[in-house]
Amino acid sequence: MSAAASARQILTRLHEIMAGRTHAQYKLDRVVETIAESLHSEVCSIYLLRQGALELYATQGLNPDAVHITRMGLSEGLVGAIARNIETLNLAEAKAHPDFLYRPETGEEKFHSFAGVPIVYRERAVGVLCVQHADPRRYEEVEIEALQTTAMVLSELIAHKELVDDVEAIDLGNANTETEVLEGLILVKGLATGQAVFHQPRIEIDQVVAEDIEAERQRVYRAFDKMREQIDQLGKEPEFGKGGEHVEVLETYKMFAYDEGWSRRINEAIDSGLTAEAAIERVQQRTRMRMREIDDPLLADRMHDLEDLSNRLLRIVSGQLGTAATQGLRRDSILIARNLGPAELLEYDRRRLKGVVLEEGSLTSHVVIVARAMGIPVLGRATGVLSQVSEGDQVLLDADRGLVTLRPGQALLDALDTRFAKNRERQAAYAELRDVEPFTRDGTRITVMMNAGLRDDMSSLAMTGADGVGLFRTEFQFLVSATLPARDRQMRLYRDVLDAAGDKPVIFRTVDIGGDKAVPYLNSQVAERDENPAMGWRALRLSLEREGLLKAQARALLEAAAGRQLSVMFPMVSEPWEFDAAKEVFEEQLEFLRGRRRLLPEAIEYGCMLEVPALAEVLEQIVPRLSFISVGTNDLTQFLFAADRANPKLAERYDWLSPAILRFLQRVVRGVEGYPVRLSVCGEMGGRRLEALAMLGIGYRRLSITPAAVGPIKELVRKVDLNEIGEQMSAWLASPPADMRAALKAWADERGIEAD
Repeated sequence: MSAAASARQILTRLHEIMAGRTHAQYKLDRVVETIAESLHSEVCSIYLLRQGALELYATQGLNPDAVHITRMGLSEGLVGAIARNIETLNLAEAKAHPDFLYRPETGEEKFHSFAGVPIVYRERAVGVLCVQHADPRRYEEVEIEALQTTAMVLSELIAHKELVDDVEAIDLGNANTETEVLEGLILVKGLATGQAVFHQPRIEIDQVVAEDIEAERQRVYRAFDKMREQIDQLGKEPEFGKGGEHVEVLETYKMFAYDEGWSRRINEAIDSGLTAEAAIERVQQRTRMRMREIDDPLLADRMHDLEDLSNRLLRIVSGQLGTAATQGLRRDSILIARNLGPAELLEYDRRRLKGVVLEEGSLTSHVVIVARAMGIPVLGRATGVLSQVSEGDQVLLDADRGLVTLRPGQALLDALDTRFAKNRERQAAYAELRDVEPFTRDGTRITVMMNAGLRDDMSSLAMTGADGVGLFRTEFQFLVSATLPARDRQMRLYRDVLDAAGDKPVIFRTVDIGGDKAVPYLNSQVAERDENPAMGWRALRLSLEREGLLKAQARALLEAAAGRQLSVMFPMVSEPWEFDAAKEVFEEQLEFLRGRRRLLPEAIEYGCMLEVPALAEVLEQIVPRLSFISVGTNDLTQFLFAADRANPKLAERYDWLSPAILRFLQRVVRGVEGYPVRLSVCGEMGGRRLEALAMLGIGYRRLSITPAAVGPIKELVRKVDLNEIGEQMSAWLASPPADMRAALKAWADERGIEAD
């Protein structure tokens, strides 16, 4: 008998049990008998979440006297781990697992193998279904799928309120009127307030077992056709007509929509006897479980895109098409979701959507790229937000500080209004400085440039009055593409950026991928996971090995800059020979184009990033070869302190105003003195007022910062006397105060210079 036929047989028997007019306990007793017999397993047990603990509710093979006696908390035992993590366990030796907990009253000491799956209702685990066997062996995939299907049938029983009398409390018992503050990961900065709106109402699956398998298959086929039509139509919306990296995000999204492997897995679930809705849900549950096992942030984000599509497909096939987007936002709203796909975000009314809070999400997520282009603040990894907020609750999103406040009191709302008013005043003051050149009080012109990475970022150049783009990150185009971006596509992006910049300079940094910026189209040898990705095979190291990648980018940049000046910067240079090798690739492509009588750039400048401390030891060797050098403070700081900036325990531990980093930066200033090379800083450090004040004091005269920081830094510059701050910084670095930050802030306060 085939696996599908065997699964159908189990489903049919389960359906007969559930359809009977018998007590719930009798039904569950019959279920465990059926599963144990079908899987030739010596034990099958069902645990249900009752009064906060997992209670043994039915068993075949364990001591029957333990039923309703054995109870385990969500932090206890294997069943607790399954429910707590909503994960599947498949163990050849249960006792070897760190969460194993022996309960003598069950008589389970003679059993070795263990497999269990969560019983999920409304995305919460309300029980566990598990099997055990005396022989140590892992259960086969088909057996695990049978358990997952059975768990879905059991969740249907719970949904009809025949079994768990407090099931409504699972969903409604979290109603709360207390103010709560959750921390999260800043994905897109900003400040917003509005009423909580759930992105996706939960779709109830009324029927799990299919009556006509072929009819269910046709329903799925029609739903796939309609979903793909919707995705194709999104590409024709006005937002996409302007171009931008979010177009490439949608292309990757479409790749999943047309993925045959996904549709095949849903068809296989239908073959086992599930309805179309149940088949999509089962595949989606397995996707969620896989997502919890994925450490690679890029792959995890790709799985989030697939979940987004699964939700869309489920709504179509069930006929329950209403979402917060399609129903329309009636008031200023903060969108609440587990995850959000880029296409779904674009469906919302920008006038009403003020912010997004995600239970999951990451900095590399596709939706972040789209949200940044839309100007919508986003907070991710706000653990527990789905369970702690109710539809319509007032929400205060502070994505500048990484906080979301649920049901804020009037005092907090008043404080928010004050912050909004101050922000508006400050923004108006900064806007007035747009065309004002940033001279210090002693008459020194400071160059204030901006960082960018998207085509859409270029609009900030005119809005802020920045002197140019000191760092254009070219890797975004690579990160959101399903395949290596073709040379002509790269060229169009670079040409558009130069067109948007007009007569202002743009420094293009060659691609910085690899390490923690993995892309799926690199072969496994290059893309293998580093234990320390920030210090691994990435940036120029990878580009020099994958010379074809760097050649294509060089050609694209040279052709895009035809008739104009081209400024190229190489990232993560550790030794001079790496710079020489990268420059040679560009020079070879320049000769290639010259030989074909192509229009060439009027001039080419080459520079590099100083992020690796080793480069500072050989400055006198490399500086004569450079037109400019830019200190990348983000990577440099973590390398100097051996502190991963992505680790929340270390993120705030090492201060940018530590004498160690400031002395290093001062040494770089002195190392380039006497050379005709432009020294600048690009990174978050230069965009923070107190840190920028310190950098001006140790000799930096060029800053490249986020567009939002340009106005505040220009305003700061006009209040500074370089001689005064220079003398003070020299004294402090010679004999550091106990707290450099406090000392500098006090110095600034005395002179009316705002530090924040």
